[in-house]
Amino acid sequence: MRRNTIQKTAIEKVFRQHERPLGIDEVVTYGRELVKSLNQATVYRNLKILIEDGWLERIAHPVLGVLYERTGKGHHHHFYCRECDLTFDLPGCPVNEDDATPEGFIVEDHELFLFGICPSCD
Repeated sequence: MRRNTIQKTAIEKVFRQHERPLGIDEVVTYGRELVKSLNQATVYRNLKILIEDGWLERIAHPVLGVLYERTGKGHHHHFYCRECDLTFDLPGCPVNEDDATPEGFIVEDHELFLFGICPSCD
C-alpha cells in the first residue's frame, strides 16, 4: 500500500475541487494554495501514482497536450473554451459509432472535443 503524503492529499483535493480536466500547471498552481512547497516534479510523481492506482487518467487534448481527470465519470467528451483556455466535461455521448464508421472499420474507442466559447467568457 502506498502511503498518503501531504502533497498527494493536496493533489487529490485539487481534483475534487475542480471537476474538470486539469493541466500540470493548473495542478501545481492550485496545489500550492494548499501546500506552499509543492513543485512540478512532486506533482508529476504523484500524478503517475494516481494514474497507476486508477484514480486519475490522462487525456490527450488536441491544443493543450496532456490533461488529467478523475476516473469513474463514464464515457464522455470535452469542450475547450478558446477564450479562457479551460476544458470542461460534456456529459454523455452524441456519437453513434455505427453511423459514423465506414463499412469494414472496427471502432475501438473515440474522443470528441468541441471548441468555442464557454458561458463565463460569452
